[in-house]
Order: sequence, then C-alpha cells, then structure tokens
Amino acid sequence: MATYIVLLGPPGVGKGTQANRLSQQTGLAHISSGDLFRENIKNQTDLGKLAQTYMSKGDLVPDDVTIAMIKDRLRRPDCAAGAILDGFPRTPAQADALEAMLADFDGRVNVAPVISAPRNVLVERLSDRWTCRESGHIFNMKSNPPKVPGKCDLDGSELYQRDDDRADTVSKRIDIYMEQTTPLITYYRDHGKLVEINGLQSIEQVTQTLLDALKNKS
Repeated sequence: MATYIVLLGPPGVGKGTQANRLSQQTGLAHISSGDLFRENIKNQTDLGKLAQTYMSKGDLVPDDVTIAMIKDRLRRPDCAAGAILDGFPRTPAQADALEAMLADFDGRVNVAPVISAPRNVLVERLSDRWTCRESGHIFNMKSNPPKVPGKCDLDGSELYQRDDDRADTVSKRIDIYMEQTTPLITYYRDHGKLVEINGLQSIEQVTQTLLDALKNKS
C-alpha cells in the first residue's frame, strides 16, 4: 500500500526543508501545492489556465481545480509508492476529498505531522530568509547564510527577500495560517493521524522525529 504524509506547520517553521529531507530519506515524492500551481501556470496546462482565470481576478481557486491538479500529479510514476503533501489540504473539506482521492491509488493518509515553534522564532526566521531568483533556493542570513553574500550557492543567481518575508507582513501570514489551519489540525487529531513535532529541535532531530512518527503510524 502506498504511503501518504500530510505535512503541516506555520510559515518559517522549516516545513519545506523537512519535506525535502523526508523525501530523500523515504524515496517518497515531495508535492508542494504552491510549486504545483506555478508549474501548471508556467506550462499553460488546461488546469493552469483555469486556475489563472481565478487568480487574475483575485479570487480563490476552487477546490475542484486544486484537487484535480493534485490528482494529476499523484498519477505520475514517481508517486507510485506515495507522496509527502505540503500545502494541501488546507481545510477539512479538502482533507475529505483527499481521502476519497487516495482510495483510487490504494492508499490513505498515514500520518499528519505538525511542526510548531513560538511566534517570535517564526518571525525572526522569516525576516532573515532570502530566496534565489533562479530556482527558489532558500537561505537564512543567520542559520544558513550563502557563501558569497547576495549570491545563491547552487546556481549563482541573485538572492532577494520576498515581499511576504518582510517583517511587516510576517505576523499577518502567521495569523492567517493559525486561523485557516486550526480546523485541519483538529480534523487530523480527531482521526488519530496528527503527530506534534517540536520545531525548535535541530534540523536533523526534526527529521528523525518525523521518520519515527511515520514508522509508528504506518
């Protein structure tokens, strides 16, 4: 049976880093809903064009479009053993739709880890975060600075600070996350899938805790 992980956590907690590390350790595909949207829009797929019509008007993309993108991605060969879902689902309704979808792939959500850290830590991490323009590689000026200031270690492109990583917008992002995700955390807790992870541990310790949680819930 395929294995599926729903990885939860607020902005700045290191969720993307952990998803990539978990993918390397388990061989499961890492599916970021944000990356998936950008890929479909960039490649002008039918779903990408449909999503763009809503986004260009400032409207939320309907669940059925998002779910169709996820299902299309899960059909690819690299997802045969399962996947790590990052950024989806965002609501209990999407979580129900995901379970129905995964039944078609002979799978279910095995575990939903939520990585947490105090607000002041999240604000500091995000405010120190810079992104490379070419491929979106992320650096932290305190914990993971680039070797050459202002340049990405991996592709040499310029580093910049995203508007939503600026100090004045970070707190609002965290508030939005808490408001939107609390019902989803309750959903997975009620279904016996939630595992709480201390995001103040080292990167290596968080990864190991995630691996242990997956082993215990499989």
